[in-house]
Amino acid sequence: MFESFGRVHRGRFEISNQIVPGSQLSFGNGRSYGDSCLPAECGTAIVPERNSSIQFDTETGVLVAHANTTLADIILHAGPRGWFLPVTPGTKHVTLGGAIANDVHGKNHHLRGAFGCHVEWLELVRSDERTYMCSARENLDLFAATIGGMGLTGHISRAAVRMMKVPGVNVAERVTPFNSIDGYFDVAAQMDLDNEYSVAWIDQLAQGKDAGRGLLFAGNHVESAFVPHRAAKIGVPFAPPISALNGMSVRAFNMAYRFAKGRKTGVQTTHYNPFFYPLDGVANWNRLYGPRGLHQHQSVIPFEAARRVIPQMLQVSRDAGHASFLTVLKRFGATKSPAILSFARAGYTLTLDFPHRGKSTLQLLDLLDAMTIGCGGAVNPYKDSRMSAATFAASFPDWKRLEALRDPAFLSGFWQRTAMQLGGR
Repeated sequence: MFESFGRVHRGRFEISNQIVPGSQLSFGNGRSYGDSCLPAECGTAIVPERNSSIQFDTETGVLVAHANTTLADIILHAGPRGWFLPVTPGTKHVTLGGAIANDVHGKNHHLRGAFGCHVEWLELVRSDERTYMCSARENLDLFAATIGGMGLTGHISRAAVRMMKVPGVNVAERVTPFNSIDGYFDVAAQMDLDNEYSVAWIDQLAQGKDAGRGLLFAGNHVESAFVPHRAAKIGVPFAPPISALNGMSVRAFNMAYRFAKGRKTGVQTTHYNPFFYPLDGVANWNRLYGPRGLHQHQSVIPFEAARRVIPQMLQVSRDAGHASFLTVLKRFGATKSPAILSFARAGYTLTLDFPHRGKSTLQLLDLLDAMTIGCGGAVNPYKDSRMSAATFAASFPDWKRLEALRDPAFLSGFWQRTAMQLGGR
């Protein structure tokens, strides 16, 4: 049984370790929240055997690895040598191929752009049984389509990434409380200028004079000895019969989290694992959302609309009676990705997590979509499990360029319910 990380989409697929006839899609480590990581109905999931061999040039910082190598393995290889991932998402358990296929972003987009900005080359195997070397100098069209292409151009077998030289992998972290969304916006740009990393946590359930309060986390790499991360000591063995994350539990968590983190003063050195990957400390934490799974809604709102729209999005979520366990706000920079389709673009990105409660949840997500598109923003496809074809087209008006380069044998559930409804081949 294959499922997305949100656990809303599940299915039984044929499994192969290589390209086969018929509809198919490469499957990495299943960390996408929606159905962009799952083959279309009756398709085959390509799951190659793990190959953790890594080549790393410590002079140039270029690392070459198989696409099914996890970011965790890359850190363990490069970290002791004084290098770190130039961009990392909120979990180290994604594969290199998945990071490229989704053009993931991190807490330093304002400085480094998305992951695709650091890909030197990639090796792509298509259903015509040919292997294509793709880079900014060779097969540029396939290179641009594969980065952020959600696995639709073929199977990435290997890739080379430019790592980032750091004094140490750990981070000197400063926590700054703010009492409103405006308070965050007032300091966000300066924080980005002063720090490699910047991200805010919002208490989504706070109302009245406390509405929009939260914590801004900023940090820079600091000289430190490399201490590798350890496997999660605790985990969720099974999904409870109902979601454990409701208004009462989330409100209690928010109060405790704000108190524990907000009382920290000054700059403190933090191990890279809790700074970048706090949720990796609880194995299978997505099961807490119950048997129906969760929806993550991530939007990017243009700078000029953010102060108006983002507070409204938080309010309509509260009005709908939905508690977001993890609410994150970040500032994206203007660095453009080489990808045809890249979610991260100039503006502010808001991420909300909701237990799936059926019709009421879907109605709220549709409303959040409409608010996003209405101000010229975009909804993240690799976090999505239900957006309409119209929302997708408005978010990514260049989708036809990817469709023209899509391998005809590669098709995901996401692409089938969005682009194919818009007239894809």
